[in-house]
Amino acid sequence: MYSNYRRAPQRRNRYAPRGGSFKDIVQRYISRATALSPQVQPAAVADVPYASLMLNEKLHENIARHGYTHMTPIQTQAIPAILNGKDVTGIANTGTGKTAAFLIPIVEQILQKKGKRALIITPTRELALQIRDEMQKFTVNMPIYSAFCIGKSSMRDQIYNLRRNPDVVIGTPGRLKDFIERKHLRPGEFNTIVLDEADRMLDMGFVQDIRFIISLLPKNRQSLFFSATVSSAIAQLISAFTVNPVTISVKINETTADIRQEVVTVEMGKKKVDTLHQLLLKEEFKKVLVFGATKHGVEELSRELFKRGHKVTSIHGDKAQFQRQQAIRMFKEDVVRVLVATDVAARGLDINNISHVVNFDVPKTYEDYIHRIGRTGRANKTGVALTLV
Repeated sequence: MYSNYRRAPQRRNRYAPRGGSFKDIVQRYISRATALSPQVQPAAVADVPYASLMLNEKLHENIARHGYTHMTPIQTQAIPAILNGKDVTGIANTGTGKTAAFLIPIVEQILQKKGKRALIITPTRELALQIRDEMQKFTVNMPIYSAFCIGKSSMRDQIYNLRRNPDVVIGTPGRLKDFIERKHLRPGEFNTIVLDEADRMLDMGFVQDIRFIISLLPKNRQSLFFSATVSSAIAQLISAFTVNPVTISVKINETTADIRQEVVTVEMGKKKVDTLHQLLLKEEFKKVLVFGATKHGVEELSRELFKRGHKVTSIHGDKAQFQRQQAIRMFKEDVVRVLVATDVAARGLDINNISHVVNFDVPKTYEDYIHRIGRTGRANKTGVALTLV
């Protein structure tokens, strides 16, 4: 147990409601995470082999090479519906395999139908990178070309790639809108559109950019919509975006039982960074993702941990894309043990063997908490999520 520290009474969570302490709000998160009951039982649709799908032979080979043998519940339900040309609304937790759920049928449709093109919109550069990497794995030795459009990367290179008329364009809303306004990207030429992590796009203030892009799409299109939650704003977006969609919900519990969640209180007279430093010295903290609230705070914390001898790097919105990619690569390849990040890493960051997630700053919302801690305990492995208060 990590929660045997005494809490400094003067320290208070600026995100907590008045009258609520750090510990109060985090314990509500943890209680809520463990008390939810399943909304949909996936057993009836689980354990279906990919071999049962009628797909191109090369695509089957690439799926097998990727290590996929059986579909997840959302893949089992979404892939046939997408292959049949249906609009799909998928409500699913992070880490449920939804990226493959839309990429695999999109690849198959492009192979089978001349002129088929897909536009995939994501909230963060990291998630866009992950989707691009997945796409490349599924299209090995295939005549399918994709382009990547994100901020803080070379516009010239991206414009060059767009001029090659790629089959698939993957990008973030702001950069895509910029290219549309500059006449480098024409949404009317795409007949499949994907909005991935739509709730996060709304949280990040992209709703006007999304509505702008949607207004330029062809009426005759296939629309695929994926979100972890469905607020009233999300419901309105679904209504504007899709036509008679097949709605798939495979949300079970908000968190997996493989994640142990703890609150770590900071000892009287100590700084929070002192407590984090002592935790990182423990042998079991092998690969640690630390979340901070602000870009400045993340950078400052990273420098302080480096001074204390930890192998650490950081990512946040002020860093250039090559710096963010380099930081993620170093963390993936164990060049560093600690990655300090803002919530840009809470979604779309798929890194194996993260032993611990540490909330150095308490997240603003329960949904942010769930997505942060979901970076550990993946692929049936155990993980630990700690929140410092």
